[in-house]
Amino acid sequence: MRYIIIGAGAVGGSIGARLAEAGTDVVLVARGAHYEALRDRGLEFTTPEGTGVHRVPVADGPENVELRPDDVLVLAVKTQDAPAALGAWAGRPVAGGGTAGEELPLVCAQNGVEGERLALRRFRRVYAMCVWLPATHVEPGAVLAPSTPYTGILHLGRYPSGTDDTVRAIAADLEKARLLAPVVADPMRWKYAKLLGNLANAVEALSGLADDDARAVYQRALAEGWAVLSAAGVDCATQQEQDEARALFSLDAATSARRGGGSSWQSLARGAGSIETDYLNGEIVLLGRLHGVATPVNETLQRLADAFAAQGRAAGSLPAAELRAAADRSAAPAAPRP
Repeated sequence: MRYIIIGAGAVGGSIGARLAEAGTDVVLVARGAHYEALRDRGLEFTTPEGTGVHRVPVADGPENVELRPDDVLVLAVKTQDAPAALGAWAGRPVAGGGTAGEELPLVCAQNGVEGERLALRRFRRVYAMCVWLPATHVEPGAVLAPSTPYTGILHLGRYPSGTDDTVRAIAADLEKARLLAPVVADPMRWKYAKLLGNLANAVEALSGLADDDARAVYQRALAEGWAVLSAAGVDCATQQEQDEARALFSLDAATSARRGGGSSWQSLARGAGSIETDYLNGEIVLLGRLHGVATPVNETLQRLADAFAAQGRAAGSLPAAELRAAADRSAAPAAPRP
């Protein structure tokens, strides 16, 4: 199979680079300065083993890729960019007949739990992937992935549930490429568990996670998340399951020191103009409103992160004490109206 990596940033670039190293056909899809750097210089991929440059086919959009019936589309853009990407790719013709939406498997390699629902509106064969893959992309043409001995662990299965020969073949290719890829019939259990951890992303993007005030805000957001998922009847992978999975790889200290922050932090650091918080903390807010659970801390994080992205404010520039004060105000009982 050939893999079309739609969004060759931190996660997509890491998956694409590792597949290319294993001898698998890969096409990287990117935009703007990142696309130009990949086209002109290749992908600079840094891991604990060192830095290499991967010269693989690149494209800046679906119109420049001739799709084949053995292609696998890997959607690795942030969820806020998914509707446009899905619309651009779904109708593209596939050699031999049909369109991408009709004929090709699409793997959602994204944080949050909304990407699969968006994809299923346009693609018949959708696969969910829970991405535990620490990586950084803040400079055009460069991706850093500090984990060892595996670059990450990618639980995957059909969406909304189940397995098939295609997902097993994808997993086999990933396993050859230093990426653990457990095939599971219930991938959304893993993605909801990851969602709870990702509630820290907005805190890190706004204030970092080193300060006690910042960590306290995350714990309050997490408590709201657990309450919401319980009210909604959502099943998650247990903490023991997650710990056992993550124990299979670790961060290399020297390489990780160059990482910076996580995916939301990187969006602010790059000045991307948007951030995924609407589909992380915002998912908890949405479910809370649907099921009658108050989520004031997650609402505050969503509002502040969206404002930071829109205004181009620097990652980590909100003092943690101010963030905690904002969370305190949001959780305080409203004053009675006269």
